[in-house]
Amino acid sequence: MARSPRKRRYFRRESIEFHLYILPWLLGFMIFMLGPLIYSLILTFTDAQMYGEWNFIGLGNYKEMFANDPLFWKSLANTAYYAFVSVPLGLLVAFFLAVLLNMKLRGMAFFRTIFYLPSVTSGVAVILLWGWILNPSFGLLNYVLSIFSIQGPAWLSDPRWAMPAIILMNLWNVGPGMIIFLAGLQDIPESLYESASIDGAGWWTRTMRITVPLMTPTLFFNLIMGLIGAFQVFTQAYVLTGGGPMDATYVYLLHLYNNAFRYGRMAYGSALAWVLFGIILVLSLIVMGTSRRWVFYAGEGGY
Repeated sequence: MARSPRKRRYFRRESIEFHLYILPWLLGFMIFMLGPLIYSLILTFTDAQMYGEWNFIGLGNYKEMFANDPLFWKSLANTAYYAFVSVPLGLLVAFFLAVLLNMKLRGMAFFRTIFYLPSVTSGVAVILLWGWILNPSFGLLNYVLSIFSIQGPAWLSDPRWAMPAIILMNLWNVGPGMIIFLAGLQDIPESLYESASIDGAGWWTRTMRITVPLMTPTLFFNLIMGLIGAFQVFTQAYVLTGGGPMDATYVYLLHLYNNAFRYGRMAYGSALAWVLFGIILVLSLIVMGTSRRWVFYAGEGGY
C-alpha cells in the first residue's frame, strides 16, 4: 500500500532528524575511534617511529614479533598465566561474596557498600597501598603470617612469588563481578527454592540444581569481561615491578608500552596491539562457542 505524500514527508523529516541527532556521536566515533583504528592497522605494515618518515615493510613487524622477539613470547606467557589463574579465582571469590551478601540480614546494604567500595578507589593509589602490604620487611601481610610463625616470601622481589602477588592484588577489585552475581542471585524466584525444600532437597542440591544453572548466564558475562580485562593487565606491573624481577611480571601491555612509547617504535607497538586484539577475539569466540553446552537460560528447552 503506497504511502500518502503527507506520510512520506513525515517519515522523511523523521529520518533527517534521526541522522542529525546521531551525527555528533557518529563524527566522534569516526574521528576519535574508527580513524585511529584504521591508521594503527596501516602502521603495522610500516617501520614508523614516533617521529620522522616511515616506509612500508609488509609483514616485517609480525615476522620480528613471532621469530625474533623473545620478550613477546615471555610477556604473552606471563599474561596468559595471570589471566587463566586470576579470572577463575576472581569469579569464585566474587560469587562467594555475592552469596553471602544475598542473605536476608539486617544492615546488609552497609556490607554491600563496603565490599564494593574498593572498586571505585583510584587504581594507582590502591596499587601503592598493596605495595606496602606486600613489602617483605615491614608489610602487613608478612606481619600477619609471622604471628602464626610463618616466614613470608619476598613477594614482589621474588620471581616465584611476584606474579602470584599481582594475582592476589587483583582480588581487591572483585566488586563489579560481585554486584553482577548479586543481581543474578536476586533474580532467581524464591518459589523454586521453596518447591525444592518441600521435595526434601538440601542446601547442596538446591545450589547445584537451581542456583548454579540459573547463574550460568551471569557467569558467562563475567567470564568474558574478566578475560578481556585480564589480558590488558598493565598498571600493577608498571607501577610496582616494572616487569621484574627477572621479567616475572613482564606482561603483554608492558611490552607494548615499552616498544611504542619508550623506544618510539609506534609501528611495532601497533602490531602488538592488533595481535592482542586477535588473541582476545579468539578466546572470546571460543568461550561463546562453548557456552551452548553450559549456559542455561530460564524458559529454554532442556532446562
